[in-house]
Amino acid sequence: MATWAIGDLQGCYDVTQRLLEKIRFDPAVDRIWFCGDLVNRGGQSIETLRLVHSLREVSHVVLGNHDLSLLAIGERSPDEQRKVNPDLQGVLFAEDARELLDWLRMRELAHVDRDLGWMMVHAGLAPKWTTQLAEKHAREVESRLHGDNYRRLLKNMYGDGPDWSPGLGGAERDRAIINIFTRMRYCSPRGRIAFEHKGEPGTQPPGLYPWYSVPGRANRDLKVVCGHWSTLGLFIGQGVHALDTGAVWGGKLTALQLDAETLHVVQVPGRDVPATPPRQRPPRPKPGNRPHKPPGAQRRDQA
Repeated sequence: MATWAIGDLQGCYDVTQRLLEKIRFDPAVDRIWFCGDLVNRGGQSIETLRLVHSLREVSHVVLGNHDLSLLAIGERSPDEQRKVNPDLQGVLFAEDARELLDWLRMRELAHVDRDLGWMMVHAGLAPKWTTQLAEKHAREVESRLHGDNYRRLLKNMYGDGPDWSPGLGGAERDRAIINIFTRMRYCSPRGRIAFEHKGEPGTQPPGLYPWYSVPGRANRDLKVVCGHWSTLGLFIGQGVHALDTGAVWGGKLTALQLDAETLHVVQVPGRDVPATPPRQRPPRPKPGNRPHKPPGAQRRDQA
């Protein structure tokens, strides 16, 4: 029996199948953790989502920014849904779309296995969050996402602000927590996320740090496995195992065995025809100088 974690799939079904074959994944005895962003860009999102859904009894999935976007779009009108890319339309207009989206909505923002010694998130943790505090905040948002008023949460989750503060409430609190779990890369020592900076460490401006190396960050009693940051690549250090190695961009898809006595990483080549990289976002406006955006103009981080 083995327990594996796999980085961002992003609709790369063929690549995912190759990796499962290479690690000889056997659902009769093995278990698997998916680090989020199951869909978008790879051209095979519906196939990928069906595959992961078929493994639901032996897997754990955390939600990524692309997954949350799909859920939000799934609540819009058919006319609005036809405006998104064909890859996501393949999910939205599939005959089993409702079953898949209802299942996806019930996934976690953070998965914790203290017996195994691991926590899984899609992107990162706030500098001052212990694993216990992170789990608490994940559960409070999940309770609303899994409840009857989930549409309100999905509608109000868009936006780069506010910065996290324990005193936040309502939709702003939910948005800040979601942004940390699903969009974090760089941040300031006080936890302000620099959404516009997506390059590898060393390319960020002074005063910003990778979320896992912020000075004065909380001590954490679990190892953390995550995805999201494709330009970081495979990173193992400071208690963090980052597995997004850019499969959708023609990089690799990576699996890590969580219960191995020594480091055991397995990779397969990524998508044969790389997707077009996203455009770099402009710098975030300073507080008080942020231009107004009309309804619907904000969107989830797309990288």
